[in-house]
Amino acid sequence: MTRFRGTTALVAATLMAVPALADAPYEVEILAEGLDRPWGMAFLPGSQDLIITKRGGAVAIWHHDSGEVTEVSGAPEVVSAGQGGLLDIAPAPDFEDSQMVYMTWVAAHEDGQGTTTHLGRAVLDRDGGALSDLDVLHVVSPGVDSGGHFGSRIVFQDGHVFVGFGDRNFKDFGPDHIAQDLSSENGAVIRLTMDGDIPEDNPFVDVDGAAGAIWSYGHRNIQAMAVHPDTGDIWLAEHGEAGGDEVNLVQRGGNYGWPLAAFGVDYRTGEQFANPHQEGDGFVMPAYHWPPGRDAHFPPSGMAFYDGEAFPDWQGRMLIGNLFHRYIGVFAVDGDQVSSPERLVAELDLRIREIEVGPEDGFIYVIADGGGVPLFRLVPASDD
Repeated sequence: MTRFRGTTALVAATLMAVPALADAPYEVEILAEGLDRPWGMAFLPGSQDLIITKRGGAVAIWHHDSGEVTEVSGAPEVVSAGQGGLLDIAPAPDFEDSQMVYMTWVAAHEDGQGTTTHLGRAVLDRDGGALSDLDVLHVVSPGVDSGGHFGSRIVFQDGHVFVGFGDRNFKDFGPDHIAQDLSSENGAVIRLTMDGDIPEDNPFVDVDGAAGAIWSYGHRNIQAMAVHPDTGDIWLAEHGEAGGDEVNLVQRGGNYGWPLAAFGVDYRTGEQFANPHQEGDGFVMPAYHWPPGRDAHFPPSGMAFYDGEAFPDWQGRMLIGNLFHRYIGVFAVDGDQVSSPERLVAELDLRIREIEVGPEDGFIYVIADGGGVPLFRLVPASDD
């Protein structure tokens, strides 16, 4: 097992009066190497093993006791072009009884119009090394002929499944944008029953022409999402356009403004295309955002709240992976207020794809993004 030491580093002055991270050195332990384009991971309840998706269409398990990574059969067939493929995975809340895992993946839309994100679930047979009884619960509509911005992250709350999706990289920065269209589930968070039905109390069920599954909309590309362990609030982070990345607290029926209110600029021209968020504009303000441009931005992937015992000074902090600048941002959260981040693992120079906190050891488990990348974890530094 490869191991080396790191320390936290401050990125910017904090925006609220919270204590900075203690000088808490950590060690990085490389647990597995050579993973091919991993995207999602989660601990399997009742064990310390991780289930991992790979964008090419494989599901694998990292075995805590042996350190081996083995693939399981039965994953859905995917379209992995562009940003597509097999994406997030999450064991059902009743996994120890049902053995079900929920997954998102990209495939052709059922009406033949382009590709789209699918949500489904399957039964995991650990002994047989297989997924079975794959059930497609929801197909995002409409399908789009694009290889970008599929999202997507899965969380569970109050007996429902929430999934966040991207805007499919539409560039028409105006009121007709797909993320502002309530008949489209692209650029939205949806809420379903655990069986994939649309709940009657969703905010737009009775709105003419609206997609009843939508819980919030006006999002650009959601690749980080987590439930706060104390408040039960759902948080997400989404990519901006050349800066303007956002951390958002999800509200029922909220319109998050993309692309009519944004802090980024056009990738192609460097020009501002929308007014920044401001009070009274009718859109939900981000809890935290980055300025325009690529130097200071934070394209996110993966989110977890720290609730372990291994790093007591980090209790309650929000951890989000940074793909472009290659570190984990650690954010203090106070109600709906979020501080500027401090950095972890910048010394590794790895794009960060997903983060989980070990339920038994409190260590921070991370997968990098790309081909031939590692699974690693942060542990408290030893005294020697």
